[in-house]
Amino acid sequence: MTNTAYVTLWYPKPSETFVVGEVAALRALGMPVKVYTLYGKLSKHISKDMEASCSPVERLGTVSVFRCLAALRWWWKNHPELFRRTAKTVLGRFWRDLEQTGENSWAFLTGCLLARHFQEEGITHIHAGWANGPATAAWTASLLTGIPFSFTGRAGDIYPPDGALEEKIAAAAFVRTDAAFNLEYLRQFTWEKRDDIHLVRNMLSWEVPEPGEVPMREPYRLLAIARFVKTKGLDVLLDACALLNERGVDFRLTLAGSGRIENALRAQAKRLGIEDKVDFPGFVLHRDVPDLIRAHDIFVMPSKIGSTGDRDGLPTVIMEALLGRIPVVATDVGGIREVIRDGETGLLIPQRNPEAIADAILKLGRDRGNALRMAENGKRIVIDFYDTARNARTFYKFISGEEPA
Repeated sequence: MTNTAYVTLWYPKPSETFVVGEVAALRALGMPVKVYTLYGKLSKHISKDMEASCSPVERLGTVSVFRCLAALRWWWKNHPELFRRTAKTVLGRFWRDLEQTGENSWAFLTGCLLARHFQEEGITHIHAGWANGPATAAWTASLLTGIPFSFTGRAGDIYPPDGALEEKIAAAAFVRTDAAFNLEYLRQFTWEKRDDIHLVRNMLSWEVPEPGEVPMREPYRLLAIARFVKTKGLDVLLDACALLNERGVDFRLTLAGSGRIENALRAQAKRLGIEDKVDFPGFVLHRDVPDLIRAHDIFVMPSKIGSTGDRDGLPTVIMEALLGRIPVVATDVGGIREVIRDGETGLLIPQRNPEAIADAILKLGRDRGNALRMAENGKRIVIDFYDTARNARTFYKFISGEEPA
């Protein structure tokens, strides 16, 4: 039996319910999985049910600094050549920027401590949920102990690469991605390991809700659910809504979520003269998302690529909208096109284009039958792509080398 350590930055994290899903799916197949986080505990927006379902988990964070330093000293004292070689391999490089330098330096330090824990707890495989800091910690622990490791590359953790992505791919037993568009991107970093980079979509146990009514009458009920960060393109959506307003189209927009640009978004809505048409309900717990989706006519995902290359992978909330049979407008960014196929499962539009968003909303609003047809098609694709049992068994096999019992 493969005793697996799963390494991530935070666990659970409200915007990463798919990580909770894949850990739960592996455990359900009988694989012992313990989660280790490089940072401390998040308490905001975490329901008691979610927290209870995530045990066992060991969180590090700033309270572990002295334990990490003690572990570093232990490796330096007892295995000096191995420690020097590992430190040179992991730290001897230019990271992408100051933030990545800090994250990966901390990942190296925590990796020294995790290596000791993994030896003591009989861990036989290490998997990192992300290609940046978590994979660096897993790589460090693997170099020190010889325990094989793997990692998942998703979105902002690989766009742009952090400065060691090529070496981490070369050292990993395998690399997994959860969206097909990442396969060739990751394979460009290697030739010898191309066949060890695999697509395994996320393990999401869908509870398919009753379909929304979608009356598609003015005022159109528009919805976006996202972290309030620049790559989500919510500013472009507000510009699109201003265009709808200028055209005399009645609507209500719900921007659900929270984040550092919330005040800027509120100010933008006021400046555009549409603040009375935009609602900011704040962060919505995952268990309440289906009801929120079903109360709207159109879901909009206006993602855009950031100036550094940062971008979305395939936002889970798009799939949740389709499961509720809500028509979707989304930009052609990242893996979104794998689910939103223009004219078939939704409307796919260029990024950073308010007029295209406004036109797509009107196209759906004025042809309810076609909008629902596309939403139904999307629902079928989502149920097929995110078959938890099938995807979990595939992931299990890559980690253990065996079929689950």
